[in-house]
Amino acid sequence: MAKAQGLSEASVRRIWKQHNLKPHLTKTFKLSRDPQFVDKLRDVVGLYMNPPEKALVLCVDEKCQIQALDRTQPGLPMKPGRCGTFTHDYKRHGTTTLFAALNVLDGKVIGDCMPLHRHQEFIRFLKRIDQETPAGLNLHIIVDNYSAHKHPRVRSWLKRHPRFQMHFTPTSSSWLNLVERWFAYLTQKRIRRGTFHNVPALIEAIFDYIDSNNQNPHVFVWTASVDRIMTKIAKCKEASDALH
Repeated sequence: MAKAQGLSEASVRRIWKQHNLKPHLTKTFKLSRDPQFVDKLRDVVGLYMNPPEKALVLCVDEKCQIQALDRTQPGLPMKPGRCGTFTHDYKRHGTTTLFAALNVLDGKVIGDCMPLHRHQEFIRFLKRIDQETPAGLNLHIIVDNYSAHKHPRVRSWLKRHPRFQMHFTPTSSSWLNLVERWFAYLTQKRIRRGTFHNVPALIEAIFDYIDSNNQNPHVFVWTASVDRIMTKIAKCKEASDALH
């Protein structure tokens, strides 16, 4: 830009700073086009902010294709004046899919790792949820619109287990499912810097993290009201429309 405008680089940096412009930073976004967006939004946010009595609210999703990555050379540990290091290249040793259900009330997680994430595996995970939650409570399950969650066999299983009530987030709205925030913690604190020689080692690390989480769980508190969310979305739409 400095060359194109006939200015020095220092002048360009000074102008950017004066106007609080940061061209090196970008953020991604996607506005949902779900025709039932508002109804689904009110349903899910209502569960967060006013959960029903004698029931559990569980945020459920799959973290797919988690890779067991092994570095090509041993890394160096952190020491005073130097951060920890690891090689930029790696070896792939397979993948696993983590099924997780985050209890909104207490922050505990029910988890299971499986090689695939079809409707068969989803039913298997629903059965595990059924076994690991008190039988006398209704279960409100928040999920996305992945086809496996709506498969005819899943719907048939749910009819035979009426305490399960499914709540679907709007399309392109993964941010509305709190388990996504827990997935981010798992990635940041355990997977990203890990070295895994095989898939069983990766699965063991994931289960260790879940056990540690459940001993000292972090409760994610939803604070954004529907009106506040809709106001922000309206501003995003206005900004997007102004560019067309």
